[in-house]
Amino acid sequence: MDKPHAPATDRNREPILSALRELFADRRSVLEIGSGTGQHAVYFAGALPWLRWQTSDVAGNLPGIELWLDEAGLPNTPAPVTLDLRQDWPDVSFDAVYSANTLHIMGWPEVQRLFLALDRQMPPGGLLTVYGPFNYGGRFTSDSNAAFDASLRAGNPASGLRDFDAVDALAALAGLYLMEDRAMPANNRCITWQRSPDTAGQVLKRP
Repeated sequence: MDKPHAPATDRNREPILSALRELFADRRSVLEIGSGTGQHAVYFAGALPWLRWQTSDVAGNLPGIELWLDEAGLPNTPAPVTLDLRQDWPDVSFDAVYSANTLHIMGWPEVQRLFLALDRQMPPGGLLTVYGPFNYGGRFTSDSNAAFDASLRAGNPASGLRDFDAVDALAALAGLYLMEDRAMPANNRCITWQRSPDTAGQVLKRP
């Protein structure tokens, strides 16, 4: 098979890398959720060699990721692991989680399951960085985001841009507090939460 390729990944990787250089400067091991083609993984792992970059995705996407990893031959990119939010997480260690353009693809129940899993899996002081478009106050931030949302829902009614406040509420329930909400090109955001050490491992009250 040919390596999968997502053109948008080439367009957004430089501004994301600029953010990750700062955010992950003191991190050692990153779990990427929804690695997709694997393009981000090889680019970021090559530019941030102090990080162990663990890719993950549903089983059907792993062969494509492996093609990118094998071609790059980087020492800090172990084999991808299967991560399905409907199942148990793989046994991997990390002090940061990164995910790009995934929350608007997932259905809302899957987004909720992601943060429930982070409540159990995120270590004290761990970081979560999410890249992609978000709504604020229930409103689109641009006409292009509104059109993108409509196209997503036409393909899958469960998909769609997520409202920042709703996602931030899920993060708070998982013991994560907002660290930074950074504006990115093309009406995207790079949002980072950090795990509060005093809530790690606790069973938090659910709504």
